Amino acid sequence: MIYENMPMMIFILAAGYLFTVYLLLALAKRTGKKISSKNDSVAVTEHQSERNLRASVTEVVNSQ
Repeated sequence: MIYENMPMMIFILAAGYLFTVYLLLALAKRTGKKISSKNDSVAVTEHQSERNLRASVTEVVNSQ
């Protein structure tokens, strides 16, 4: 009959589905780390710029 191999087909499809989900989650995790590290470096640069600006403003105010 045609339905004799059906349990094996279900197992193969389920395993393929789980493997695909695992790969997509691993890819999302890896991409998320890259984006967050870029955002962290941008935040540090912005913070450094803000500190430099505050120091300049403080110098100007104190010199008057």
